[in-house]
Amino acid sequence: MALAVGLNLRTFIKVKPHRDSTVFINLPNIGTKLSWDVSELQPLLPRFRDIKGLNIVVWSQLPPGAGLGSSAAYSVCLAAALLTVSGRISCPVQEGTEDARWTETELKLINNWAFQGEKVIHGNPSGVDNAVATLGGALQYQAGQITPMKRVPLLQILLTNTRVPRSTKILVAGVKDKLLKYPGIIEPVLSSIHAISQECQHTLEASSSGLSMDQYSVLEELIDINQHHLNVIGVGHPSLDRLCQVTVLHGLHSKLTGAGGGGCAITLLRPDVDRSVVEAAKQQLTDCGYQCWETSIGAPGVSLHSSVSLPKDIIRAFRNE
Repeated sequence: MALAVGLNLRTFIKVKPHRDSTVFINLPNIGTKLSWDVSELQPLLPRFRDIKGLNIVVWSQLPPGAGLGSSAAYSVCLAAALLTVSGRISCPVQEGTEDARWTETELKLINNWAFQGEKVIHGNPSGVDNAVATLGGALQYQAGQITPMKRVPLLQILLTNTRVPRSTKILVAGVKDKLLKYPGIIEPVLSSIHAISQECQHTLEASSSGLSMDQYSVLEELIDINQHHLNVIGVGHPSLDRLCQVTVLHGLHSKLTGAGGGGCAITLLRPDVDRSVVEAAKQQLTDCGYQCWETSIGAPGVSLHSSVSLPKDIIRAFRNE
């Protein structure tokens, strides 16, 4: 079993219809601009034949290629925008409200379309990334089944990108090789990782109103044990070891996220942690060449925002494109 959580680094999309029969898409984060005639796209999206020309701008706070689900966030935003513009789902924002979410039925439709986008990008995705981007909160993934968790508290974390590229396919193959070679050793480790996920889920679902300090201590222990186990099965990396060494010197607890082998890690931030501790850890990680963000997990999923509710940097980005 694995747990997936919504990360509060957002991807924003702005869609503006126009009379021209051209779809323009601008991805300023990666310096990409593309365009197609609507007639080229309609065979791929027959249910959207009534859509004419569109100007689409996508701005993301997620770094691409870091194993944080940036492609899923993009797919979910695009699916939600196209479904709204075409009238297949409602426009839930009412006058005087800053943002709103769609109904459960509409979210399911968004998720289904986003999964099709993920299949185009990745070939055979699990569906976890687009599901957590759509629904938010936290999800349980086990044997191909995705189940939303209940009453998940919002947790503050330090997210660190080691900037080390990795291949999920190669890492997964490596774990399979170890399992075949040493089944008596690796199977118990995988069972223990499963038990850690279960204990973590139990702790989170029992604490919707906020974790006690004792429960934070439990999560910190689980993070440490889990990271050691992940090293045993071969998905660690020296860059992640260095990250964990830095944060533990400041009394913080970290583990890799995603496939491992580099990529990103999360560090749990207790409510009583001193700001000077966090800043010192961030500075030392930055000195290692890593990239850090303070954010939260358990965040809400896809939402429709009024322009006044958007962060100022997002408003500027949309105005400049």
